Amino acid sequence: MKIYEGLAGFTPVRNAVVTSGTFDGVHLGHQKILNRIREIARSIQGETVLLTFWPHPRLVLYSTEHNLRLLSTFEEKAKLLRQFGIDHLVTIPFTKEFSQMSSEEFIKTVLIGAIKTRKLVIGYDHRFGKNREGSFDYLKSNSAEFGFELEEISRQDVEEIGVSSTKIRKALESGDVKTAATYLGRPYELNGIVIKGQQIGRSIGFPTANIHVPNDYKLIPKDGVYAVEASVDESIYKSMLNIGNRPTVDGTKMTVEANLFDFQGDLYGKQITIYFREFIRDEQKFENLEALKKQLVQDQLTARSLL
Repeated sequence: MKIYEGLAGFTPVRNAVVTSGTFDGVHLGHQKILNRIREIARSIQGETVLLTFWPHPRLVLYSTEHNLRLLSTFEEKAKLLRQFGIDHLVTIPFTKEFSQMSSEEFIKTVLIGAIKTRKLVIGYDHRFGKNREGSFDYLKSNSAEFGFELEEISRQDVEEIGVSSTKIRKALESGDVKTAATYLGRPYELNGIVIKGQQIGRSIGFPTANIHVPNDYKLIPKDGVYAVEASVDESIYKSMLNIGNRPTVDGTKMTVEANLFDFQGDLYGKQITIYFREFIRDEQKFENLEALKKQLVQDQLTARSLL
């Protein structure tokens, strides 16, 4: 998959089969569209082109009004789109100025002028252009003028799946990582770098990887203890993870800490990916470290059983 930052570097391809959107999370609804454009591209010896916007439009337009957290960073989204066989990923920088572009201008400048679209596939509720004025009906009524074919993923097809990025966010915010995984078609993931912490876990026999998640817009699930899998250096380790303020040791800020079972070695500075499998319990304050250790023994048994 080729990635383009902006339209300037993109060279039109033969029989471009195009879709557009934010594709946050690349969930099952998105996957239906991705599978369809690949199917069409194969049938006409074409190539797939996905137009996406970065930053997420809501982060730009409502930055002071909404505390939006995203299901995927750009890097995570690109990795997933590559796995789904997209040929070309074109990232359009989303600015307040760009948001004022009319739907007609978007179609003529981007879809026709820059991409040379042969066929456009969109979800049933997808809209574009200033104030989201562009719709499938608008495209259909002007299709002869625009010169490309058009296909809409029907409401029925999408609602059969019953998935949306909003539903996934709500599930994660309540700790329901199993439902989130069902909607995503895979476990929810966090990517970060292992940094040095206070090493309290090490002192009670449960050394943890203190994970720094560099993107503050990335959604971190509800505080609590989870059964997870951790990927480090291309190896997968069964693990348990705590998200929260560590009230037992009077913590003052939120941390994400993983205890990797059966891991030997130094994790500091390494890239780590966490795959959420099950919620175990809420975070709680214990009387002392000994009581915390006793609970962690039980948590580890529970996590191993769930995994």
